[in-house]
Amino acid sequence: MNSYSPKITSPGSIWTRTATVATALACAALLPLGNAQAQSGKIKIGLMLPYTGTYAALGNAVTNGFKLYVEESGGKLGGRDIEYFVVDDESDPAKATENTNKLVKRDQVDVLVGTVHSGVAMGMAKVARENNTLFVVPNAGADELTGPLCAPNIFRTSFSNWQSAYAMGPVVYEKRARKVVTLTWKYAAGKQMTDAFAEAFEKAGGKVVKEMTLPFPNVEFQPFLTEIAALKPDAVFVFFAGGGAAKFVKDYGAAGLRASIPLYAPGFLTDGTLEAMGDAGQGLLTTLHYADGLTNAKDQAFRAGYAKAYKAAPDVYAVQGYDAAQLLATGLSAVKGDVSKRAELVKAMEAARIDSPRGAFTLSKAHNPVQDIYLRKAEGKENKVVSVVSKALADPARGCKM
Repeated sequence: MNSYSPKITSPGSIWTRTATVATALACAALLPLGNAQAQSGKIKIGLMLPYTGTYAALGNAVTNGFKLYVEESGGKLGGRDIEYFVVDDESDPAKATENTNKLVKRDQVDVLVGTVHSGVAMGMAKVARENNTLFVVPNAGADELTGPLCAPNIFRTSFSNWQSAYAMGPVVYEKRARKVVTLTWKYAAGKQMTDAFAEAFEKAGGKVVKEMTLPFPNVEFQPFLTEIAALKPDAVFVFFAGGGAAKFVKDYGAAGLRASIPLYAPGFLTDGTLEAMGDAGQGLLTTLHYADGLTNAKDQAFRAGYAKAYKAAPDVYAVQGYDAAQLLATGLSAVKGDVSKRAELVKAMEAARIDSPRGAFTLSKAHNPVQDIYLRKAEGKENKVVSVVSKALADPARGCKM
């Protein structure tokens, strides 16, 4: 995998069952922030992302994308300078509350931005709700964030786990697969991805004959590959990302399974990992809300700017970080940088139409992107767009009471 080096200016799965958002809390989220800085001061942005471990490259890419938009905006959002406070979340849900409190209570940030790991994001959301902190999620797809945990102060600029995996269900069925095995890490993102795929695939007429899981971030795949070979399904659907994704694809190829059992996945399997996969990754089909080879002007400008700033090609994680800054800028511009005007800020963010490199998107009532999902094919170091398989796909936001 490529490694990204964020320009940091200040150092710093687990299923969670959470009660439905209380009406009083939802209303409180519209009140002014207690820790807001004077309008003439800097806006404090708390970046809580993985900078070490399996998801380090993902966290760095999100950070780079966010900072790129800020730099393109003259280093300001809503007319105010930005001050960054950074914490490495280590992709560890057990440390989520402690790490989030470093930013919210110690550093008193105006806005919390994070993270990659769904389990960590759930912990961040809990702290953000308790402290009425504006929270923008640039990656973690936990369905709960725009489901039971939805709140006026929580926004997401990436995807729900349901969206990218659900879109692959009809694709696999159309490829004449009828019996499929799924495999993922045993945590929130993996479970929700495979469940969403199964929902769409079985709705189309297929059958998931075996659901396999292994602990995160375990990468000892051989026992599962042996069982897959014995089961002889028509196809395999997986969710892995980062270093684990690269190893799985290489192991799958080395086991000789690619020739007889096609492999499908959401695009996180191949985004940022194709170089590490080598020949084993070539030809893989994935579904995601971003792809290489899009023709919109925004994407072309974004890719050029990112390459110039970081000497690397951007991926979906960089796009999501970039759009997190774009969404925040929309709200801050509407209130001229006055973060104490929470109701007006939130209203502007809710109504935003983001001119994203992925293609323009809006937000659902649950604050999740309503966006196109692409079918992509891995060729060389790119995930090239094949077609739009789901137009303006909205997450069902099950359990959201907002």
